[in-house]
Amino acid sequence: MQFTEQFDVVVVGAGHAGCEAAMASARMGLKTALYTLNVDLIAQMSCNPAIGGIAKGHLVREVDALGGIMGEITDAVGIQFRLLNTSRGPAVWSPRAQCDKQAYRLKMREVLESQPNLKIKQAEVADLIVEDSHLSAVSSQPGGATAHVGTAADGRPRIVGIKLRDGRTVGASAVIITTGTFLNGLIHCGEQQYPAGRSGEPNAVLLGEALKNLGLRGCRLKTGTPPRLDGRTIDWSRFAAQPGDADPTPFSFRTKRVAHHDSQVPCYIAYTTPETHRIIRENVHRSPMYSGQIQSIGPRYCPSIEDKIVKFPDKEMHQLFLEPEGLNTHEIYVNGMSTSLPVEVQLEILKSIPGLENADMLRPGYAIEYDSIDPTELERTLETRKVAGLFLGGQINGTSGYEEAACQGLMAGINAALQVKDEPPLILDRTEAYTAILIDDLISKGTNEPYRMFTSRAEFRLHLRIDNADRRLTPHGRRVGLISDDAWADFESKQERLKNMKKLLEGTRVSAEILKGCHSEERSDEEPAVSGSASINVDWGSAIGQTLAQLMKRPEVTIEQLAPILRNLTPEFFARASSVPAVVKIPSEVRNELKSVETEIKYEGYLLQQQRAMERLKKSEHHSIPDWFDYCTVSGLSREMQEKLSHVRPRTIGQASRIPGVTPAAVSLVNVFIEIQARRRDQAAAI
Repeated sequence: MQFTEQFDVVVVGAGHAGCEAAMASARMGLKTALYTLNVDLIAQMSCNPAIGGIAKGHLVREVDALGGIMGEITDAVGIQFRLLNTSRGPAVWSPRAQCDKQAYRLKMREVLESQPNLKIKQAEVADLIVEDSHLSAVSSQPGGATAHVGTAADGRPRIVGIKLRDGRTVGASAVIITTGTFLNGLIHCGEQQYPAGRSGEPNAVLLGEALKNLGLRGCRLKTGTPPRLDGRTIDWSRFAAQPGDADPTPFSFRTKRVAHHDSQVPCYIAYTTPETHRIIRENVHRSPMYSGQIQSIGPRYCPSIEDKIVKFPDKEMHQLFLEPEGLNTHEIYVNGMSTSLPVEVQLEILKSIPGLENADMLRPGYAIEYDSIDPTELERTLETRKVAGLFLGGQINGTSGYEEAACQGLMAGINAALQVKDEPPLILDRTEAYTAILIDDLISKGTNEPYRMFTSRAEFRLHLRIDNADRRLTPHGRRVGLISDDAWADFESKQERLKNMKKLLEGTRVSAEILKGCHSEERSDEEPAVSGSASINVDWGSAIGQTLAQLMKRPEVTIEQLAPILRNLTPEFFARASSVPAVVKIPSEVRNELKSVETEIKYEGYLLQQQRAMERLKKSEHHSIPDWFDYCTVSGLSREMQEKLSHVRPRTIGQASRIPGVTPAAVSLVNVFIEIQARRRDQAAAI
């Protein structure tokens, strides 16, 4: 087939998944094209202009550790940074940043355009060109062009390119679809509805039909967004300010200091009122969610304001956050007020909130329905099982959120590139990353609602912390070619520092001489609070003779209290930090490394316990289920179990055990019959 252009990898959609996928492929040395409907809206933050949050911050850290770019972009354009959940244990600490919406988009485009091997194209992808079983390339649409080409080695149809709406054809060895909410998108605002990918942008109907024609099972999902306000019309004196951290923790391990370190802006906290609730209750029948106009399922953990009022009638108020969309705009995002109620009702709701009585609504909230693909159609590499070389990433796989999209896009980009290079895929397991948990949950369980990551989804969350994401994943990024020599050298230096600090703590015993000048320093109120870091009276006398590591295992002792000792013992560890505000006693660059060492020591027993459990899980993951295994021949396996297992086709015993409804007894039967069927096949082959 004659193609207008030829690339190794084509990425369709330039949202958060598409940007990571394209960058990964190009950085791995492959000729890559990124197709988008509008090059001016690359990496557009369609909803909240924020990155991170509980568990989501973990995903961004993992993307960065593997060599992705979301973390670095956020550090460059973030206008407020906060480390969340610090009153709890380190497993659930998570960074969050409010970003300058326009700056994020522009910075991402700048980074993409400066990347060798990557071309950005503005065009609508209308069709996919795949091979049929008769060795001919055919369009997925009826009447598509044909030409003689080869098929996938395993007999599956193989993607060979894309067709643009203007008629051009583009060849590719791998194609990654990252279309977000654009597939057959339909916006709802009250009784009004109209086709769109997001407000003001066309949806993608032809590509949606092309995917259906490939036989990929789909489902319809829904999400929403709140109204935006003119900040000049808000009475800010009525709201409590929520400032950022004095010395922010960057998202990227490669960032020493965030760009807006000294010029952060506050967010503000607001609350609904009984009048707000009355207005919503009286108009809830006009919400597409409740009128029957929307049939799709929305995100359970990001409900609309009308959902909150209906499902939690006992709550007298609900919290809202007024968040700036940038430094050069007055636009304010009303976090917590996602809605699809009619515009006039939205205006009434706003006027019922003290401080927003005169607020001017710049954009109304709306809901959007869109097509997604059943993620059980995917391999662990995010390649589709039915079509070789076709990868999916982001909301098309049933997830919700920029961060969930980015980690999928990165993994799809890595594995598409590795496949083109004929190298083994990168498949992470649940013991290594939240990214792996997300992918495993999707392909094993599927989803009938937008999937959001939580720390509670991880069996080993004390092991999967934000501070050690680089230790867990950067070696993988280095292997596939995403970590530069300089970044790798920095990584190795950091690991050496942590190793030496831990050795120092374990080898230094408390003495009267060492304790001089080490009584607890007062922590500045401006410094981000960390669990147990407040000044406490420590019984230093009873610590004489113990190592510093043993002392730090006491619940009331934190590494900040030992900082004066450590500063005397290893001044070079502290001297490398950049300048920080006077209110901050330990710079974030140093503090974060110290807290990482503290966690490893203080929670050593729990970490060892989790390590043993992780080894057991890995054994079950290494026990693979052959492609030829027939569940229908397993006597004693119920029809329900047969249907579930045949539908998902798990690759390992571990994955089979996580399929909803599959019992431990069923897994044991499968385990036994793998051996039985293998012996029968060997005997048949010997005859």
